[in-house]
Amino acid sequence: MNNERKSKSKVQITRRQFIHGAASAAAVTAAGISPRRAAAGANERLGIGFIGCGGRSGAHFDAVHWLITQAKEPVDIVAACDVYRPRMESRAKAYGAAKMYMDYRELLADPNVDVVCIATPDHHHGQQAIDAIKAGKHVYCEKPVTHWRQFELTKRLAKTVADSNRAFQLGTQGMYDGAWTQMKKLVADGLIGAPVHAECGYFRVGDWGERGMPIDDANAKPGPDLNWDAFLGEMPKRPFDVSRFFRWRMYEDYAGGPSTDLFPHSLTPVLSILGVGMPSVVVATGGKFRYEEREIPDTYNTLIDFPEKLTVAVLGTQANDYQGAGSRGAGGRIPVIRGWDGTLTIEGNEIVFIPADGSNKKPQRFAIDHGEDFVGYWKEFLNCCRSGRTETLSTMDLAFKVQTAMQMSMLALRAAKTARFDAERQEIVV
Repeated sequence: MNNERKSKSKVQITRRQFIHGAASAAAVTAAGISPRRAAAGANERLGIGFIGCGGRSGAHFDAVHWLITQAKEPVDIVAACDVYRPRMESRAKAYGAAKMYMDYRELLADPNVDVVCIATPDHHHGQQAIDAIKAGKHVYCEKPVTHWRQFELTKRLAKTVADSNRAFQLGTQGMYDGAWTQMKKLVADGLIGAPVHAECGYFRVGDWGERGMPIDDANAKPGPDLNWDAFLGEMPKRPFDVSRFFRWRMYEDYAGGPSTDLFPHSLTPVLSILGVGMPSVVVATGGKFRYEEREIPDTYNTLIDFPEKLTVAVLGTQANDYQGAGSRGAGGRIPVIRGWDGTLTIEGNEIVFIPADGSNKKPQRFAIDHGEDFVGYWKEFLNCCRSGRTETLSTMDLAFKVQTAMQMSMLALRAAKTARFDAERQEIVV
């Protein structure tokens, strides 16, 4: 089964959950919206433009299409953009996008586009998101928020979003899961005492390279239908390579392996639960232990210390899919959150509290309100776009912390050193 079919299947499963759950919309702010939407209200239509029409975009197109056709959500798919014309035309035709652009800046200039979905290779996310925010668009950006080499760009994006009144949501759709909000409140209420240690991770079989990303056309070449220079962006200039173009997740210029492709899913809810600031010290181990054809690690383990005097361990491999304690949606391995007084984890559909040795607290169990729902995640984001709320389910502020930890991790692994964060200068030091 290819990635797109997997994504569509997942959306179909979550539709049943969605019917029971999404919040109603309020009003959308006028700033940055096209004139015909200046008096936007709860039922005002929003135009969505998709930047990137590859494998992952299929889930986004499908989710929005379902919201339009089944949930009668007042949105339109108005534009599609990709540097590879056949891929763009295929998506636009399948989902009725009225306009097609091979340059994302032209899509951002389209007054009918109010909301942008960015599903391009990692190294394009940051600049495209900055440009979209500056163009007055709301942004749904796939994870990771930037490439592992782009810490300065991550900082600029965080500032750009903070200075705007636009909604930004990262594509860590597991954040819709009610377990994380409930666990965050339990920690804030002091149930586990002072947090001291947490662990999470992601385990799977598959390298997202030769086996996971098909080459659409082995004879494809740069030209009017394939913009190789635009694909490379700010990364090193290289001769065209059909594998690099279609299987970009294999190469360190464009991807980071588990650290940036998988770990944002599992680390994002943990850092949200803990309520920590920026990381202070990061070390990492791992490498290519199974898939030699790729440049990036398939096995990866990270320890992250925070100034709040706690450590988060993030473990993973793409050589084996056993999750240990289990799995919960896109979050991979179920997190374990340890404090002085006890531990929080998940068993089935319950949050479990296990008292620490010497604690006078009793074991407790809490029913989880609702699970992950990709369609509901999109619905909640659109509610924010209309109401003027910028506190989405996965904010840029949270993404900045997660991505900084992962960037420190990759730099530490490559240098075989410890990475430290200089909070005063806002710099990574290896």
